Amino acid sequence: MAMHWVASSWSAPEEWDFVEYEVPRPGVGEVTIEVHAAGVNPADAKHVAGPRPGVELPVAIGYEVSGVISAIGPDTTIGSGPAEIGDEVIAFRVSGGYATALTIPAEKAFAKPTPLSHPEAANLLLAGTTAAEMLAVTGAAPGETVLLHGASGAVGVSVLQQAALRGIRVIGTAGTSRFDVVRHFGGTPVAYGPGLADRVRAASEGAAVAAALDAVGTAEAVDVSLELVADRARIVTIAAMGRAEADGILAIAGSMPASARFRDDIRGELVRLAQNGELVVPLARTFPLDEAPAALALLTEGHPGGKLALIPAR
Repeated sequence: MAMHWVASSWSAPEEWDFVEYEVPRPGVGEVTIEVHAAGVNPADAKHVAGPRPGVELPVAIGYEVSGVISAIGPDTTIGSGPAEIGDEVIAFRVSGGYATALTIPAEKAFAKPTPLSHPEAANLLLAGTTAAEMLAVTGAAPGETVLLHGASGAVGVSVLQQAALRGIRVIGTAGTSRFDVVRHFGGTPVAYGPGLADRVRAASEGAAVAAALDAVGTAEAVDVSLELVADRARIVTIAAMGRAEADGILAIAGSMPASARFRDDIRGELVRLAQNGELVVPLARTFPLDEAPAALALLTEGHPGGKLALIPAR
C-alpha cells in the first residue's frame, strides 16, 4: 500500500494524518507516479488551515512532485509528449503530492529536466509559474527596471532568473544576510525597513520604477510600491489580497481561473528553460516524507535558505 498525508480536519500540519491508501490504477489519460520527491510550499498548509469554498475534507496534501512513471493508461501521452513506464517526470497542480505514489491526469506530467535532481525538480513549477505570471501581468519589458519585494525567497529567485533572461533589471528587497543571493541571480539588493523607498530610488540610478512585484505581503511592500509606481495596474501581489482590493492593485493566485490557465500554459516553457540550464532551483534541505510537519515548521519560521523537499522511504 502507498502512504500519503491528509488533513482530516481544517488544521495545522502537526494535526495531519500519514496513512495508507490504495493508489487508483490509471485509466485513459492518466499516469501513476512513484514519487521520489515532493515539493514543500506555504500553500500546502495555508489551504487547509480553514474551510475553503468548494473544498471538502479529507484533503490530500501537496501540489508538486518529481518521480518515475510506474503505470500509464492506454492511449495516453503526458504534457510533454509520449511517455513510457520508467520515465522520469515532474507534475504540478496535482492533489496529494505528499505521497509515495499517486495517479494523476497525464497532462499534468512533464519530462523531468535532466540537470535538476528530483528534490530540485519537485520545486520548479509552483514558484516558477507564479514568478512568470507576476512578470506577465505587470507587463515587465526588456530594458525596464522593476521592484521585487521578497527577492531572496523561492518566488523571488525565480523572478530574478526569468527577468534576467528577458533583459529586465530588478531591484530586490531582502535582509542583508541574503544580499549575495539576490546578486547571484542578477538583482540589485536593497534592505527592507524604514527608508526603503529612498534606497530604491538610489539603486535605480535615475531610472523610473516601471512595475512592482510583491511576494511578501507586508504593508511596507504595498505602500512603497504605490509610492514608486505611478500605474497601479503595474503593481501585483501574491500575498496582500486585502490591500489589492482596497488600493486597486493586481492580485494573483493559483486558485483564480485566469491564473490557473496562465500557469498551465507556461509549464512547458519553464521545463525547457530548466532543461537548458537557464532556470535553477536552490535547495536548502530535504526531509523524510514522514516528517512533513517538521519541514513545514521550518518553512513557517521564515528563511530556510532555499527550497525544501520531502523524500519517501525506499
